[in-house]
Amino acid sequence: MGVGKTTIGNLVAQKLNWEFIDIDEYIEKEFNLPVSQIFAKFGEQVFRDKEKEVIKRLSEQPQKILSLGGGAFLQEEIRQECLKNCIVIYLDLSLEAWKERLALIIESRPVLKGKSINEMEELFYQRQAVYSDHHLKIATDHKSVEGISAEILDALGTVLK
Repeated sequence: MGVGKTTIGNLVAQKLNWEFIDIDEYIEKEFNLPVSQIFAKFGEQVFRDKEKEVIKRLSEQPQKILSLGGGAFLQEEIRQECLKNCIVIYLDLSLEAWKERLALIIESRPVLKGKSINEMEELFYQRQAVYSDHHLKIATDHKSVEGISAEILDALGTVLK
């Protein structure tokens, strides 16, 4: 959450000439509402069910880069589908660097609403454990979007051949 998945994913997709799909934006278009309002109006479960359906379908299609919301990968079924059908790239961000970005992301993340900093840190560490399932790990602290994208492309170059 807040690591730059959308920005980095877009850049990598452009360089590969693949389609980039931000799953949250895709769902927002289907509901014609922002994620925060989907959560408020329909509840988290409705959002998560739609998320699972969309990710399962799109993960089976070639030449797409999917950017999953932070909570999607917590679902075992989604995680297994992605690990089976995709190259899962974990963009690793330290807690310290994440805290530096917190003010920029807090309003657009329903899962952070009303939480104390301690609760946010607990959520951060819970998710870190789940994110350990991946094919590639890229450290992102204090790196440029271009630098991170280049690392991903280099790593993918060996995997995609």
